[in-house]
Amino acid sequence: VCLSIFFLLFFFLSFFLSFFHSFFFFFGPLLTESGCEFTIIFLQTPIDELALQVIMNYLMVDMSISYQNVLAFIFAIEEINKNPHLLPNISLGYEFHNYLYSHWRVLESSLTLLTGQKDIPNYSCRRENRSVAVLTGNSWATSTQVGTLLELYKFPQVTFGSFDPVLRDNGQFPSLYQAAPRDTSLALAMVSLLLHFRWTWVGLVITEGHKGLQFMSDLTGEMDRNKVCVAFVKIASTPIVSYMALSKEYVILTKETSQVSVVILYYDTDILSDVDYNIEQHLLTGKIWVTNSQWHADMTGKNFILNSFHGTFIFSNHHEEISGFKTFVQEVNPSKYPEDFYLTMFWFNNFHCSFSDADCSLKDCTPNASLAWLPVNHFDTTMTDWSHNVYNAVYAVAHALHEMLHQQAQWPPLGKKEVMVSSPWQLHSFLKNTQFNNPAGDHVSLNDRRKEDINYDILNFWNFPEGLRLKVKLGTFTPHVPHGQQLSLSDEKIEWATENAEMPLSVCSDSCHPGFRKSSQEGKPACCFDCIPCPENEITNDTDMEQCVKCPDDQYATIQQDHCLQKSVIFLAHEDLMGKILTGTALSLTLLTAAVLGLFVKHQDTPIVKANNRALSYTLLISLTFCFLCSLLFIGRPNTATCILQQTTFAIVFTVAVSTVLTKTITVVLAFKITAPGRRMRHLLVSGAPNYIIPICTLVQLTLCGIWMGTNPPYLDTDAHSEHGHIIIVCNKGSLTAFYCVLGYLGSLALLSFTVAFLAKNLPDTFNEAKFLTFSMLVFCSVWVTFLPVYHSSKGKVMVAMEIFSILVSSAGLLGFIFAPKCYIILLRPERNSLHGFRAKTIFFIKYILSLE
Repeated sequence: VCLSIFFLLFFFLSFFLSFFHSFFFFFGPLLTESGCEFTIIFLQTPIDELALQVIMNYLMVDMSISYQNVLAFIFAIEEINKNPHLLPNISLGYEFHNYLYSHWRVLESSLTLLTGQKDIPNYSCRRENRSVAVLTGNSWATSTQVGTLLELYKFPQVTFGSFDPVLRDNGQFPSLYQAAPRDTSLALAMVSLLLHFRWTWVGLVITEGHKGLQFMSDLTGEMDRNKVCVAFVKIASTPIVSYMALSKEYVILTKETSQVSVVILYYDTDILSDVDYNIEQHLLTGKIWVTNSQWHADMTGKNFILNSFHGTFIFSNHHEEISGFKTFVQEVNPSKYPEDFYLTMFWFNNFHCSFSDADCSLKDCTPNASLAWLPVNHFDTTMTDWSHNVYNAVYAVAHALHEMLHQQAQWPPLGKKEVMVSSPWQLHSFLKNTQFNNPAGDHVSLNDRRKEDINYDILNFWNFPEGLRLKVKLGTFTPHVPHGQQLSLSDEKIEWATENAEMPLSVCSDSCHPGFRKSSQEGKPACCFDCIPCPENEITNDTDMEQCVKCPDDQYATIQQDHCLQKSVIFLAHEDLMGKILTGTALSLTLLTAAVLGLFVKHQDTPIVKANNRALSYTLLISLTFCFLCSLLFIGRPNTATCILQQTTFAIVFTVAVSTVLTKTITVVLAFKITAPGRRMRHLLVSGAPNYIIPICTLVQLTLCGIWMGTNPPYLDTDAHSEHGHIIIVCNKGSLTAFYCVLGYLGSLALLSFTVAFLAKNLPDTFNEAKFLTFSMLVFCSVWVTFLPVYHSSKGKVMVAMEIFSILVSSAGLLGFIFAPKCYIILLRPERNSLHGFRAKTIFFIKYILSLE
């Protein structure tokens, strides 16, 4: 009979304790001869019967968590009663009540607590004590419904549920205080964890309610700011709110969570929703769950080796360990609290007890049994956030009472039996200003404006093999430190839920590696994108960059286009192969020209030297020597001086050379056209008029060069685009108009010389260099006509080399075609270097020319 009665009572008590965690702790004075005792009243609410079939599997876990709150409450009461400095000579008592979850039951139960009966309001049957404060649980609905009635009496209400911004409305709830710390940084903390692991594609499962919607708004805002995308959002109905959700949750949850590897679960109450049940039923392993401290897995255990929640990340409010609580739990037993029926039944189920037939008391239990012996899935001795809030709430009321009684003690005595606490509203001013450090060192304040954002402990749920159920601290999140230092995490401690025990990826698109940029996919979230290679000479040096960055002009992109390298400065140096070849060629031709000049000087009295105007030959050879030497100005590291000398020296020495050729050609033509001594042409030759051609032509070129240097002279420039990875130092021509005028003038002289030489090509051969002048000028003109288009199509060192090549080839053409035949006769055919055997007219020409010498 006892066993039947106990089981029947246990069923209903469990039914009430398991699913409605709205607690009321009423504080009131009770006059005794030794002092004043305050009574605390505990109430709970049962759940709707429609949800019973879904959450029967959570019976033990919910009961153990609820009962830990009760034990934390009792522990705080007893600790305060032992404290000689807090409420000295005053004892705090307590009693527990329960009420049904409905509006009228809430009001009825609250009225019973206030008056001692439920039929007549504003009349109290409580003669022995009077409550001055009530502690309510974490249900927002319960707190507001009870608060509506309590507010009529200005009755102080302290909630120990999670912090709720809605309850901060002092206009609607002026008599309500929250013991929980402010946790408005939870969304930022979770997003920081996602960014730490580069998870940008996550799902959200939010339990319905105003706190869940507010959290979703905060979370999605933080995710948008940090470019994290929401794969899906599921508003999960709790059994107490919606029975229809029970038949829908299976398919929707399984289908949507398959899209991602990481899912955020948020609970705004400790009432278990069917989300956990459905996840466990489908054994959704391999998922990473990120949740808040209100979450707790099914503690009854399953017959699986794997567990759906193994590797879950839990954000729990940081608080110091309360010393003595575990010892208190170890010492709790039915004999110490015989009036606690739930503890008796809990002992009976876990420690192999039996009931006595005489008085229905426990017997034959495991010797020295303790709640600390039980596995975690039956009872967890580690205090939860709610238990900490219960503990702090009791201390907050006790501190307020202590301060109020201390002030009342200063008043004149009104009578021996006078009630020390006359009205509940007197406690408000003290509760508003209550700030203290609890015995563990945590700062507690009931003023919402003075609360700081709580720090979070990041826990990793280890449940492999299933039933282990350890919560290992991985790190912390501190919201009030500089950004970037808020999250501290030990990655090496993490137990991943994946098959290969490695950190999973949770992205819509694979990251774009350096060298690529993101290109959004039309109609999809920002986290879904394609990777496009960067254009030429543009880079991305990090993953998932949206824009490529162009390298500066003095740098160039690597082949991978992941960073820029400094360009090396180059020029046509003497050490380069091309520079060595051109330098050697220029010096060789210079020596050759000097040798020819020396040969002519040595044989200056021979007819072949004198017949071709010895002075003009010397002038031409000297000018050609400078032509070859001026090409060396183009080789080596240029500077402003060399840039100017390159063009002016080239223009002047070539003008001298070409004008000398023109003079020689005109002299030959005029000499062969003379048929009588009295002709005017003879006078020109005798007077030496052709020799004025050289200074006149040179003066014109000097004038053009002077204008060029005075307006826009050549200057030092860099070419960063002709060769990849190099900056070429070049000489910019300055005024292109002046440059082409100089070239044009030089070309006009060359064309004129060619024309005159062409007209004299049929004159007598011996000692007549007209044909050679024709060929030399033909080569000269051909080289420079070819040079212009090639020069403009070339860049960098090739352009400079082309100009040097043109100078050398054109100069070598003049040297070879004009002087090679003469050197041949002087060195190899000396017998031809005489006047013997020539026709009369030829002899006359030669003698005439010689007479001019």
